[in-house]
Order: sequence, then C-alpha cells, then structure tokens
Amino acid sequence: MVLTVERSPEQTKKATYSRTNPFRAEVLKNINLNGPGSSKETRHIELSLKDSGLSYVPGDCLGIIPENDPELVATLVKEMEWDGEELVTINKQGDALPLKEALSSHFEITLLTKKIVQQAAALTDNEELKKLAEPENVNELKEYMDGRDLLDLLRDFGPWHATAQEVVSLLRKMPPRLYSIASSFRANPDEVHLTIGAVRYNANGRERKGVCSVQCAERLEAGDTIPVFIQQNKHFNLPEAPETDIIMVGPGTGIAPFRSFIQEVSVNETRGKTWLFFGDQHSASDFLYQEELEKYMEDGVLTKLDAAFSRDTDQKVYVQHKMLENSQELYQWLEGGAYFYVCGDKQYMAKDVHETLITIIEKEGGVSRDEAEAYLNDLQKQKRYQRDVY
Repeated sequence: MVLTVERSPEQTKKATYSRTNPFRAEVLKNINLNGPGSSKETRHIELSLKDSGLSYVPGDCLGIIPENDPELVATLVKEMEWDGEELVTINKQGDALPLKEALSSHFEITLLTKKIVQQAAALTDNEELKKLAEPENVNELKEYMDGRDLLDLLRDFGPWHATAQEVVSLLRKMPPRLYSIASSFRANPDEVHLTIGAVRYNANGRERKGVCSVQCAERLEAGDTIPVFIQQNKHFNLPEAPETDIIMVGPGTGIAPFRSFIQEVSVNETRGKTWLFFGDQHSASDFLYQEELEKYMEDGVLTKLDAAFSRDTDQKVYVQHKMLENSQELYQWLEGGAYFYVCGDKQYMAKDVHETLITIIEKEGGVSRDEAEAYLNDLQKQKRYQRDVY
C-alpha cells in the first residue's frame, strides 16, 4: 500500500515561491522616515504577501531582485552605439532578451570583478587594460575596480572590438539584495515591512546609486510590484522563552529587525523586559520610528529606550556611549539572563559595541579583560549574544 500525502494549496504556494521563483509583492506604502534637513533618506516600505503563502519570523530577511537604473542603462547603450532591441543570450540555456531589458533586469552592471576586467582585455587593443589585467598587477586592478562600474570600464579602455553579446557574456547575473525584515508577521499578517537607507555617493567623477536602495527610493510607488522571497536567518532570533529579557543595539537602519522583535513582543501574552539603544545623526530629523517607539514605551512593551544623536552636540555621542552610561544596569540584565543583540555596520559600530561590552563586563563584574572576553564568548555559545552585521 502506497500512502500519498496531499499538500494543501497553502503548502504548495509556500513551496512555490523562492529565490529562483520570487513572488511579486505589491507595494502598500513607501515613505521617507527622515525629516526636513536630514542628510539621509530612509524608506519605510510595506509590501503585501497576500496569496503568496509566504511567512517569516523576527530576524529573517527579505530578498529583493532589483533592476538597474534606467538612466545608467540608457547611457551604456548610447555610449557603445548598441541597438537596445537586439536580442542577446543571457545564460547557458540559450534564453534571450532584448539588450536593454537584459541590462536592466538580468545583469549586474554596477560592480566590476577581476574576471570581468581580465576577460574584457581580450576585446580591445588598449595596452593599459592588458597591462592592468596581468596577474602581477592584481593590486592595481583591485584599486581600479573599487567604486567603478561597467560604464567606467567601457569608457576608460576603448576602442572596443566587441559586440553587445560579447560584452554581456562577461557579466554576472544580478544578485538579490537582502534586507532585515522590520515587521512581525503575527502583528501584520500578509505583510512585510522594510527599512532601507538610500545609498548615493560620488566616486571617480560620477554620482553613484545603490541599485536596490535607490530603486526603492525613486522608482517604487504604492501599487507597483517587486519580486521578493524570504531568506531565513537561523543565527539571529528571539529567545525561545518569551519571558526572557532582551537588549537591542541598532543605530540607523540597524533598527529594522528590532522593530520586528518589538512588534512580536507586543503580541505575546508573556513577555520579558526590552531595552533598545538607537542612534543616528540628529534627533529632530533622524529619529526613525520615534512615535511608534514612544507608544511602545507608554504601553509597557518597550521597557527602556536610550537614543544617541552624534551631530546634536559638539562631542559626538554614539550608542556605545549610552551603553557605558548605563553600564551597571546593563550588566545586571546580562547577569539576569538577558539576550544581547547588535545590528548594523560591521566595520565600525559593531566593533565599538563589542569592545564596549567587554569593558562593561570587566568593570561591573570586577574581572580582567581576558575574563570579560571569555564571559562574552560564553554568551555567544549560549546564543545570548547575537550579531547581524554588514
């Protein structure tokens, strides 16, 4: 006897949508969280997951398959005197798209790799590029690639003896962008929220734009759809016991997963204490989700909120300074079993927070630096110290 197990329609949908088959989610809301005078643009985006069968837990990420800036694509096509409607093969299976569409939605054109530059050297007589592509010049090549894109490469090293097909054959498929989810599925059924900072900067004489972040900021409106999928994050989760205390450090867009955590706590019947450290530049224009957080304080969902604004005073104040101000209480929370979470910039903030945490354990625990580091290592092993850094 063969036992067959039939999937429900919901289970089938869950199995259907993935990184390779994303769900087209409708944009419900897209607003700028920063106030007038801010040097930043942080978008709060709400997407519908209705009829997708997709769900998530706090700590998970949302993957977005972005599209390149149409102005950059148009400039590329014009620069190379290509025909935007010409069909080009986009993969080993022989699938084809019009060139303009392929450059817009299929290929990554804003980042260079060693492989791309080295292979491009065969498509030109430019001696400078051929020299740059030689193995012994790997450091010079790395320096060249930093902050440059396909348009730079094509402008810098012509004339090219290459067809559009030969050039796109050098390119990688557009990778998805992953963002920490900023909502609780239990608090917002059939929705997913994101907190995305628009990336814009100047490099090598041109304005550069983050592919996905600026698409979200400039070209995504309510009613539009965007391809998404859920990416589980098994290394950044709320404690299994809902009564456990949690400490969250998330400056800037690092607040995203903690908005998700706090929303999840708000729908729990049993809850522990919650403490959020948030930081940004100016209190008046950059206090992301301020009204929400203050309401959670009033309702007792958020126990403590410490905010640091680095540009409001002559001496810059960051989240780690607020941690030090509260070192005794913070250590008491850790001793009482609290979980400690950090989300945000890996290079500076997360390192500073890590060092500050060791200092607090050393001072308040009356132990040596080495013993404080061992204490923190133990917290990590117990999954009571979790970091989501980028």
